[in-house]
Amino acid sequence: MVGPLRFRLLLLAFALILGVSLPAQTRQDTLPAKTQRVNIDNASTLEYKRVGENTYQKLIGEVELSQDSIYMYCDSAIIQNNTQVFALGDEVLIQQGDSLAAFADTLYYDGTLKEAELIGNVVLINRERKLFTEKLHYDLNTKIATYNTPATITDGETQLSSNRGYYYTEIDEIYFKDSVVVINPEFQLRADTLKFNTLTQIATFLGPTVMRSDSTRVYCEDGFYDVENNLAEFRQNAQYIRGNQRATADTIRYDGARGIYTLDGHAEFREGNRREATGDLIRYDEKNDVTILEGNAFFRDSTQTIRGESIRYDAKKKIYKTTGRSRVEDGPQILQADDIDYSEEAGLGLASGNVIWQDTSANLTIQSAYAEYNQNTGFLKATGGLRGRPLLITLIDGDSLFMTADTLLSQRTDTIATDSSRLLQAYHDVRIYKTDLQALCDSLAYSTVDSLFRMFRAPVIWSDTSQFTADTIHIQLANDQLDRILLYNNSFIINSPDELFFNQIKGKNIVARFDSSELRKMEVIGNAESVYYPLDDAGAYIGVNKTLCSEMNINFGNNQVREIIFFNEPEGKLEPMNAVDHDAIKLVGFDWQTEPRPKSRDDLFGPRLRSLPLPGIGTGTRPPPDREVVTYPEGEAPPQNKPTGVKPRG
Repeated sequence: MVGPLRFRLLLLAFALILGVSLPAQTRQDTLPAKTQRVNIDNASTLEYKRVGENTYQKLIGEVELSQDSIYMYCDSAIIQNNTQVFALGDEVLIQQGDSLAAFADTLYYDGTLKEAELIGNVVLINRERKLFTEKLHYDLNTKIATYNTPATITDGETQLSSNRGYYYTEIDEIYFKDSVVVINPEFQLRADTLKFNTLTQIATFLGPTVMRSDSTRVYCEDGFYDVENNLAEFRQNAQYIRGNQRATADTIRYDGARGIYTLDGHAEFREGNRREATGDLIRYDEKNDVTILEGNAFFRDSTQTIRGESIRYDAKKKIYKTTGRSRVEDGPQILQADDIDYSEEAGLGLASGNVIWQDTSANLTIQSAYAEYNQNTGFLKATGGLRGRPLLITLIDGDSLFMTADTLLSQRTDTIATDSSRLLQAYHDVRIYKTDLQALCDSLAYSTVDSLFRMFRAPVIWSDTSQFTADTIHIQLANDQLDRILLYNNSFIINSPDELFFNQIKGKNIVARFDSSELRKMEVIGNAESVYYPLDDAGAYIGVNKTLCSEMNINFGNNQVREIIFFNEPEGKLEPMNAVDHDAIKLVGFDWQTEPRPKSRDDLFGPRLRSLPLPGIGTGTRPPPDREVVTYPEGEAPPQNKPTGVKPRG
């Protein structure tokens, strides 16, 4: 519509140059029925001219014109055919109704089309909004203002500008195009295309948009911003940048009143190389400094990695909580559970539901129902389990060793967080199962520094056809293989391949040495006693030999006694099998225990396998209390004396 209007106005100006002076009076020409003439309400001077079929009216001084609810004011004007107006002066004004007015240096108005074109220092006022530009086309029928020159709109504290735009004044909606800039005390915005509703104060992004606030920058290609309520939603390639922080998501939402950022869909947050968080949804509460990750939640910083269905982190209180199946990785330590609560300030955490803790450097795994832990000190206390008891798993000689107890404790023995040295404690009713070794005791400690298991209060060990008991028993590993079993006080070893006749060894302390997890040698130190059933080459019993001495060595082969060496004046003799009461010949303290021996991994759970004597009555060291580092017997058995005894037959 603008092109034809411009052409007609040029003709009008050309006609004025050729025009003829007529008396100062108004001539009313006949107009089409649907066309309403522009009324001249006031003018100091009026001239009338006619050029061909066209009539012209020239008005000068305090000109006032009207058409329906449209009013025009200017210093001078020319009216063609009673419908087309060319107005100019220091301040030309066109007004429609009570709320809309436009000022300019020059005005072209087509009363037939009811369209106006304003040129030079244009100001369009619609209620509290003002639009400033150099050229503006306004359709008074549709109440749409169009500009193709740089324009600025002020609305309260908000200023909007663009090179092109459409202002729907009736619905208070503006479309900005080309180099859109929005300035507000709270933010600055640049966009390719933007829709802004001046009533609702909502800016809708219709193309690439960048929004800045302090040190924050947000980019998107679709979305909206509610200026009045400080609410925003950024969609399509949404990105958030603040310092070295960067976030992306399918949709980024911002609630300024509540100070909440929400990343929804493929949410990802990074802070340099120090932190990374991903999830289906990430919500950050700026006021309370709380971050919530939901759906495939993942968090990583310089020290740990956390995974879960959801993660909640309170930065002020330094507390995080996970729900759903969760996994925390801290160096060589890995913790998995259904729920995890941890306070960095208190240094304590609680994991519950199918807890699995691993120390990959020490090759240890603990499974339980609950676990208390301290990430700084490496402390872990495990209780409960799928079958009521926590389970420890480690690898010895290429085979898994399983251990259960009422409570399992694990803690680093060094203050360095990366140190793999670890002390394990178990109490009460400790049970161990390995295919070639089983054990029971009331309490136990294991140190990864010296690879030594220390067993307390009525410990008993079974290895193939041998049984070991003492007040205290140590199991020494070497290169993850069984190397020695050390028995302290009231030591007793029983060996029987058929459970009819029992080789017995008793003494104060005993050292049993293994090779490839097979018993090879025993050293008995102090008050040594033995009952020994030698075999002939066919495997038949020769007799029985009961001997007493201060010390003795026993050599084994194929888990059978091959040789016994006695020290310091041994007393004993070989008796025929039929000349001996085999029950009476058993040594004092003989107790062959087959019923409580764990036969499989399942035997580590369920009711107690045996009753224990009261503490302090022939049971050696009392069990260690919770979280106390216990002092244990040091060293191996004392040095041996040189053999002076006899070598038995067989």
